[in-house]
Amino acid sequence: MLKSILHRLVRRMERDMDYDASYAHEVVDANPLAALKFSFVASMVPRRDAPAAALAAAAFVGTLNEDCGPCTQIGVEYAARAGVQPVVVRAILAGDEAAMGEDAALAYRFARASLARDLLAADREREEVVRRWGRKGMVALALSLTAARMYPTLKYAMGHGRACSRVMVAGSPAPFQAPLAEAA
Repeated sequence: MLKSILHRLVRRMERDMDYDASYAHEVVDANPLAALKFSFVASMVPRRDAPAAALAAAAFVGTLNEDCGPCTQIGVEYAARAGVQPVVVRAILAGDEAAMGEDAALAYRFARASLARDLLAADREREEVVRRWGRKGMVALALSLTAARMYPTLKYAMGHGRACSRVMVAGSPAPFQAPLAEAA
């Protein structure tokens, strides 16, 4: 029963996002309870504790560190649904801090420094995040960065991450920098 419900939910996401989630079906078949628990990863990010553009920037840094297209495309769709403007999404993907706006640029720098383990830069950016959005905002960004990495990591670990693809924003191809952690 649980397997059929989970497979139905995965198929719905596949249709909604135009995405091949074969790896998710494989997890459901192997261990439905683990699949159910994993399905809550994205919901752990408190979306009201930081601006949508900042959360998207942190997530894109994490996703692009692990993926070269399909998971990034899902992130584009989620950012759009959260109200992040296409011009901001394009700027984040391209690493253009001047064009992404202050909120996204701060989160972008914070996430990059965190992944690069650049302690001085991460501390500096974290202090600014806390000053602007409080500790809740900092935790939201950290969770957004972490959650975004989990899906592509699982996909690649299971042998399903074999193809890079073009990322589209508002119907047009968007260049992106990957992996971001190496560029920090």
